[in-house]
Amino acid sequence: MKTNDKEHKKAVIRQKMLEHHHEAKIVRRIVLYISIFLLLFILLIGGGGYLYITSALKPVDSNSKTTKTVDIPMGSSVTGIGERLEQNGIIKSAKVFKYYVKFKNEGGFMAGEYQLSPSMGVPEIVNRLKNGKVLANATFKITIPEGKQLKEIAGIIAKATNQNENDVFNKLNNRQYIKTLMTKYPDILTDEILHSTVKYPLEGYLYPATYPFYKPNPTLDEIVTAMLDKTRMVLSDYTEKRKEKKLSVHQLLTMASLVEEEASAKADRKTIASVFYNRMKKGMPLQTDPTVLYAQGRHKEKIYYKDLEVDSPYNTYKHTGLPPGPIASAGRISIEAALEPAQTDYYYFLATDNGDVIFTRTLAEHNQKKAEYISNKK
Repeated sequence: MKTNDKEHKKAVIRQKMLEHHHEAKIVRRIVLYISIFLLLFILLIGGGGYLYITSALKPVDSNSKTTKTVDIPMGSSVTGIGERLEQNGIIKSAKVFKYYVKFKNEGGFMAGEYQLSPSMGVPEIVNRLKNGKVLANATFKITIPEGKQLKEIAGIIAKATNQNENDVFNKLNNRQYIKTLMTKYPDILTDEILHSTVKYPLEGYLYPATYPFYKPNPTLDEIVTAMLDKTRMVLSDYTEKRKEKKLSVHQLLTMASLVEEEASAKADRKTIASVFYNRMKKGMPLQTDPTVLYAQGRHKEKIYYKDLEVDSPYNTYKHTGLPPGPIASAGRISIEAALEPAQTDYYYFLATDNGDVIFTRTLAEHNQKKAEYISNKK
């Protein structure tokens, strides 16, 4: 009986070992199949990616005999240049262009007007951009300083092009013209600019910079197009940050314009932006003087208490949150401040006569500093 039990146990163990061996064999086979599948998948993806990049570096149309004039404004980013080349049908992919330039450590691209063809590959285009026309070759230049408002920009354009200032300003506010621009620039010119409370739809959207043109007497439309192209290029560098902060283009340019108008040469713009955001979080009005002046449509050295009563949605003493739209054209530094404000607990600031900006946490501290430095302001 005992012998039979032992034999039975051995048979059971042997059976279990065979079953385990069979299961292990199946598992090894499954692992092998999965490994082969993953390897093939990686090779497929890698090979596909390689083929995509290789194709994107080649000409759009190697047989093309046409050329296009592509203007690269001064200060253009690699991202902006790539987007402009793709929009003009000169390259296949702005992203591949950007990564190629970074991988090759290329740079020093010159501003200018280029004659480019879809028959050119990315390496040839990059070489041309490095050795192209420089700003000195421009036959016409126009400079828009930071912080200028639409009326002032109209005046600068009119003077430079020998046009009537009112005609230029009226064209910049013509609804039909603005709608054609919105069709051309849907990523930056949205329905927000046509809201009934917005004073001038293009306010804040004409980027402040020096614009070279390579033919005399450019039209108003050519100048505006160059400026909006520049705005699009600059904003494209901050798309991810803007979306992270949940700001529309209109909101970003509005906040940036407030920072631009409040900042002096000595001011920390990121700290100014922090004050605005801190006040908005608490539901406090922004109470920034430049919005009052914008509502009045004039410039003044001093703001008086009676000025704060102006009836306008732009009056940030009466209304909380951002004003309906930008109040001036902001530069890159102010845009960056609006996107990445300093982390502070300040709720007040004031500018002294020598351009210093004093930040305070409480109204009592603010009033004390105001009495000390600018008690005669209001």
